[in-house]
Amino acid sequence: MAAPSLLLYIDRSLFARRVKDSRPVEQRDPGWKLFGKVPPREGSIKDPKKIQKEYETKSGRAGPGNPTSPRQSVRKNLDFEPLSTTALILEDRPANLPAKPAEEAQKHRQQYEEMVAQAKKRELKEAQKRKKQLEDRCKLEESIGSAAQTWNQEILPNWSTMCTSRRVRDLWWQGIPPSVRGKVWSLAVGNELNITHELYNICLSRAKEKWKNTPASAPEIETEDAGSSDRESSLELIKLDISRTFPQLCIFQQGGPYHDVLHSILGAYTCYRPDVGYVQGMSFIAAVLILNLDTADAFIAFANLLNKPCQMAFFRVDHSLMLTYFAAFEVFFEENLPKLFAHFKKNNLTPDIYLIDWIFTLYSKSLPLDLACRVWDVFCRDGEEFLFRTALGLLRLYQDVLTCMDFIHMAQFLTRLPDLIPAEQLFQHIASVHMTSRNRKWAQVLQALQKDQERGSPVLKR
Repeated sequence: MAAPSLLLYIDRSLFARRVKDSRPVEQRDPGWKLFGKVPPREGSIKDPKKIQKEYETKSGRAGPGNPTSPRQSVRKNLDFEPLSTTALILEDRPANLPAKPAEEAQKHRQQYEEMVAQAKKRELKEAQKRKKQLEDRCKLEESIGSAAQTWNQEILPNWSTMCTSRRVRDLWWQGIPPSVRGKVWSLAVGNELNITHELYNICLSRAKEKWKNTPASAPEIETEDAGSSDRESSLELIKLDISRTFPQLCIFQQGGPYHDVLHSILGAYTCYRPDVGYVQGMSFIAAVLILNLDTADAFIAFANLLNKPCQMAFFRVDHSLMLTYFAAFEVFFEENLPKLFAHFKKNNLTPDIYLIDWIFTLYSKSLPLDLACRVWDVFCRDGEEFLFRTALGLLRLYQDVLTCMDFIHMAQFLTRLPDLIPAEQLFQHIASVHMTSRNRKWAQVLQALQKDQERGSPVLKR
């Protein structure tokens, strides 16, 4: 009989534990459950009306059967609770405050109506501004499309006879359409060096061979070492500069779609002109050409551009010839902007401080890219003179700002121009610059200064 009694005791104990464990989850003591999932609550679903009633009771919005909350008694004179500044202005004051005088109420209503009218006026003005911007963009796109059609159908097929006509020069000044820009640049720059696609491939193969044979730890060679007869060693410097070329575009950096193209053109040129080698600033010129031309054509235009007298003087660091260019620039600077010229002289701000970067990169680094391309358009037409005319146009555009600055601030401003430069205003100022001095044009002034180096700018003499 002992065994059945023991079994009965064990069964009752286990049954008691099951009953104890079967309590609803919400009745258990709160605590953390370290392992496993917390079982779902087994309580009954509340009636939505009951939930709404509890919410109104807690928030003070009592229903018909509930006592009025203190909050409701304060605002019992309002049919609704104000949810905006409109209600605060136009509604009566709460019952526990003195009534709003009629004059004050009228004043508030008038102020509110004025605010609404100003807001509507501002919205209308912004809408008109957006509409005008859209219309201007449509007009610009239409004009670009029309100009591209004119260039493709009328000018380019008859380039030799039309390139110097007044109509073409006017279209040129307005900006060449991007779709034909590369073709026009190639024709305008020309190919006096008679470079072929085959020659480019030969130079590129030589550059690749030299890269392959150059150890990665090769020491850097200064590109300004004019005594070096073979500057092909500057190939390694190209890699350092490519990453700094138009970094905001993210297309010329390592892994970008044009990284290898830019690397190839600069390497091929270094082997084509070992006497010049690679110089900082070349990467920006090559990059602009790559954006508008095929690779081989970009190399041809690049080599011919750098073969121009002004570019060759700067990239070969011909100090005496560079000083001659600066002196010629100062002649026209004083002729066009005498007040600003005197201010620069007073503060000893010489042209080399800001012109070197502008000329080395043909403004592609200093100006927004689309504006720089417009400068290139006319530069390809007018030659080096337009580079210095553009410099005078920039100084003329910002002369009121510059005359209020000292040396440090002027140098900082000119070496880092504003990001947003109005293109039409700049070209209006460029057009206002007169490139004549005592009935002598740019080429004549430059030639006279080359013959007599002693007449160069005294400030630039070191």
